Amino acid sequence: MRLIELAIVFVLNLTLGPLALEAQPTAKIARIGYLAIDQAASPHLREAFLQELRDLGYIEGRNLVIEYRSAEGKSEQLPALAAELVALKVDVIVAPSTVAAQAAKQATRTLPIVSVAIPVTSGLVTSLARPGGNVTGLSFFSPELVGKCLEQLKLAVPAVSRVAALWQPGGQGEPTEKDMLKAAEVAARALGVRLQFVEARGPENFERAFSEMTRAPAGALTVLPSNMFISERRRLVDLAAKNRLPAVYPWREFVDAGGLMSYGLNVADLFRRAATYVDKILKGAKPADLPVEQPTKFELVINLKTAKILGLTIPQPLQQRADQMIE
Repeated sequence: MRLIELAIVFVLNLTLGPLALEAQPTAKIARIGYLAIDQAASPHLREAFLQELRDLGYIEGRNLVIEYRSAEGKSEQLPALAAELVALKVDVIVAPSTVAAQAAKQATRTLPIVSVAIPVTSGLVTSLARPGGNVTGLSFFSPELVGKCLEQLKLAVPAVSRVAALWQPGGQGEPTEKDMLKAAEVAARALGVRLQFVEARGPENFERAFSEMTRAPAGALTVLPSNMFISERRRLVDLAAKNRLPAVYPWREFVDAGGLMSYGLNVADLFRRAATYVDKILKGAKPADLPVEQPTKFELVINLKTAKILGLTIPQPLQQRADQMIE
């Protein structure tokens, strides 16, 4: 009798086993859209984002698919690229710039969007504490940053009386640009320096811009925040060196490329933090309920090798305040 029972169990396992396996729920594959102005410009930032995703358990090719779209430096292409990602029905769109996030928001009011670069005046969110719509993320800019950069430059070059301020019209959106330029003027007056605003809408304007600076002549340079500038950082750093202009930049990537000094946020860390926002959204959180993370910690990075080439001695108190010095 026992043999008959075992035989019945064996037959049932053979017939019902495959059905039971088919009934097992398959792990959900997360689909992320990544919308960039120029994906090739700063690969280390994207890698910081991907590494944090891996640390959170998301592996491309296993439980994660990322649809990359890059405008290759042409921001006018962003709306069409954003529409492509919406049509693919991704779970969330990552937009590592304000203009990319604006293009994504124009394309959808329902798909979650995580932006790295939300300025207060961008219009992407109702408020930082409660975004209220389908966009949230991290801010890597505040108008105060412009003034702080000028302060560090004045400490490095105490005798400077005229500073060129390089900025990109249309790079941040009109309200943000107004705040940025006003903050620069206020800081310059407080420091007793005269600002010379110089425009560069694209890389093709760089040579002309530096010619304007040297004709004035400017004694130093501050580069205002712009995605295009960080993409073209090596060329800007080379032009500053060629024209022997001590320069301060908003992000350390410029200093890593040979620039004199930077004062700003650690952008790679922001990209890592963006991955945690994506994780929360994939687990059910709503962008409207996720506060925009504001800048709290800034870092000062100084390239002593560049200072030596410029014949500049960085004052000891400023060196002591630096978070990192490159020699």
